[in-house]
Amino acid sequence: MGDINLIQKITIYALPVLFAITLHEAAHAYAARRFGDSTAYMMGRMTLNPLKHIDPIGTVLLPLLSVTLGGFIFGWAKPVPVNFGALRKPREHGRLVAAAGPASNLLMTLLWVLLLKLAIGMDTSYSEPLALMSQAGIGINISLMLLNLLPILPLDGGRIVESFLPPGMAWKYSKLEPYGMWVLLALIATGLLTTILRPFYGLMYGLVRALI
Repeated sequence: MGDINLIQKITIYALPVLFAITLHEAAHAYAARRFGDSTAYMMGRMTLNPLKHIDPIGTVLLPLLSVTLGGFIFGWAKPVPVNFGALRKPREHGRLVAAAGPASNLLMTLLWVLLLKLAIGMDTSYSEPLALMSQAGIGINISLMLLNLLPILPLDGGRIVESFLPPGMAWKYSKLEPYGMWVLLALIATGLLTTILRPFYGLMYGLVRALI
């Protein structure tokens, strides 16, 4: 995408970013209600309306800066409130609620791959914009999925790890949550995050290439 201007780049990325973040949060809300907690549903968060999930900094400013400056696309939405104690099986269902977000990004990755295949096979004026948007959608959803699967609280991967630990260890692990975002920012600032995620990116893009 190096030969397109900034406005075009923002236009190409806008919908994929909104879809990726909105469906990620809505998936958490749906899974929570499915397993017994209606907190997010009662607060109007079980919706595909992006306005309910947008965080001005995490959903707009940081992704915009990431697209402008290049490199790792970083951002977040307003977290969906989940009362894990209200789930019918807090530990088992809690990990499924946490996994629902990354699972939605995997599904969206596959849908963008299908759209990319469609765009490649088209011979119209819409094929190039669709192909560029599909490539953006693939990249954004892979990034969001892998980032959220890191075993760091409050990320989804941290919630999944916590759910598998014995109660005593889980309680001690939960005490690390206030420091999680600082750890993540440190990983980003030092470049270690890219090193950690590189082999997983390789696996995901290998899958994408196999499907196209």
